Amino acid sequence: MTKLVAASLLSADFGELKAAVEMLNNSKNDWVHVDVMDGVFVPNISFGQPVIKYIKKYAAQPLDVHLMIVDPDRYFEDFCKCGADIITVHYEACRHLHRSLSAIKDLGLKAGVVLNPHTNVSLIKDVLYLCDVVCLMSVNPGFGGQKFIENTYNKIKELKQLIKEQNLSTLIEIDGGVNTKNSSLLYEAGADVLVAGSAVFSSDNPANTIEELKK
Repeated sequence: MTKLVAASLLSADFGELKAAVEMLNNSKNDWVHVDVMDGVFVPNISFGQPVIKYIKKYAAQPLDVHLMIVDPDRYFEDFCKCGADIITVHYEACRHLHRSLSAIKDLGLKAGVVLNPHTNVSLIKDVLYLCDVVCLMSVNPGFGGQKFIENTYNKIKELKQLIKEQNLSTLIEIDGGVNTKNSSLLYEAGADVLVAGSAVFSSDNPANTIEELKK
């Protein structure tokens, strides 16, 4: 069973991003999760290309860039140049999802789809073979620190079954409300990657919390 943690910098102190990234480098964290928000697809605004380029300068772990933006295809090359290793796009934001995923992979990056809580996993079965990762939002996207949506467990199981049926190695990532209380249940349901923001950066010992999330 894969057990990866992708700490989300959305919950870090933006004035101390270098220190946050260096802490992650020295922990058992696996991916650095970076949320890109445009204030249109989601109500919040967060990181842009210059900040991601800065993060990449110090990060020793892959950058998992989550695009919560409209018309994401316009920016794939930009984020690739800034240092993204993985780019995930929302099913709900892509008019031509097959084309979007193919464009990300053509840049030599890992590609993924993100599904909002209301979106059924069956809708991506025809493009699942293009996905290195599928991220299930377990909160409504846009803000950190929200309450976990319990139906996520059912969606993980449904998605895991689709992956098995197609004999794929696609990873299942969970984003939103992840903490040390539900991490083991998420892994048991079939999750591979846990995105944790508030749970890590609000902790008295973030590195220790990352270890707890992986147990």
